[in-house]
Amino acid sequence: MKKSVLMSLGIFTALTLGNANAATMIKIASISPLSGASSNQGLQLKNGTQMAINDMKADFAKAGMTVSLVAYDDQADPATGTAAARRVVADKTILGVVGTLNSGVAIPASAAMAPSHVAMVSPVNTNPKVTDRGLKNMNRVCARDDAQGPAGGDFVVGNLKAKKVYVLNDKTPYGQGLSDEAEKEMKLKGATIVQSEGVAAEERDFTAIITKIQTLKPDAIYFGGLYGQVGPFAKQLRDKGINTPIVGGDGLDSEDLIKLAGSGASNIYFTTVAPPVESVPAAKALATNFQKTFGSDLQGYGVMSYDAAKVLLQGILNAYKLNGNKVPSREQVETAVRSGTYKNLMTGEVKFDKNGDRMSAKMYVIAVQNGKRSTAGTLNVIRK
Repeated sequence: MKKSVLMSLGIFTALTLGNANAATMIKIASISPLSGASSNQGLQLKNGTQMAINDMKADFAKAGMTVSLVAYDDQADPATGTAAARRVVADKTILGVVGTLNSGVAIPASAAMAPSHVAMVSPVNTNPKVTDRGLKNMNRVCARDDAQGPAGGDFVVGNLKAKKVYVLNDKTPYGQGLSDEAEKEMKLKGATIVQSEGVAAEERDFTAIITKIQTLKPDAIYFGGLYGQVGPFAKQLRDKGINTPIVGGDGLDSEDLIKLAGSGASNIYFTTVAPPVESVPAAKALATNFQKTFGSDLQGYGVMSYDAAKVLLQGILNAYKLNGNKVPSREQVETAVRSGTYKNLMTGEVKFDKNGDRMSAKMYVIAVQNGKRSTAGTLNVIRK
């Protein structure tokens, strides 16, 4: 009997100590297209986020927390992304979100999470409206279209010496916003816009547009859209014997652009908020681990997503300390993320202004010639 009592006491004590030392489980979410035409970039976002979690698990363990990722597929669709945001809100263990890929998804998704104070750190959303709405939960670690568009427009006129430009956009907030800013800059620099029109993002038959291009004979084409559409456009254009330079934004920043353009993957240029991996010395080890973990190459979007996730995760840890070393609330995380200064990131220091824009960022110009990418230039973007 005595032995039985001692054993029971021992088990009770072990259980009590085990519960006392049990780590609190928290989660962060990613929202990006994991299926469809933009899934290559969407997977980079998800996997870059996972790599940041892997690298910071020990820091959370010291704080008595375990952290895991919940990945949502928004299919690059605003309604699907907003539904995912509502699911995030419903799961109280999720303290923040890395995402989205598309500005048209980020705008309604962040609004859906704002009343619940779910902090959101975007790696690559560039439309000014993403942060200009003044939401306390919305932040981004990249430059904006009002910097990217003019940079692209300046490249068309200043570097390519184009005097006549044909402007296209994919009718999304991203594509239209980007091409509008580029068009303004090109006009300011003295170029003539021979045509400016929208084409639905899902369109893949460009026969009518190419006929107009043949007639108008522009010196350059600016296309505000994504690689899944611009790749086939480039192929069809080149198949007609038209070698006019095509210029776009970071929506073209995917290895799949070259695959989709095929033999037409030449004389293509794009600005991007995501660095070429080879231009980031600190990313060498990350690229090796990324390949081992996912069996695919790290790309610029993965680097940006890694940094966005590290900002969110460090923000959670900062909020934990400010909360007396206790698991913070969503509102405390939201405040800590916005007010923090984040160092030792792949792309340099991150600090946000009052709207959640990164105060100092970089932009890159990439050239595609004969199916090969190279860096054509780097620009510093300072928010005033």
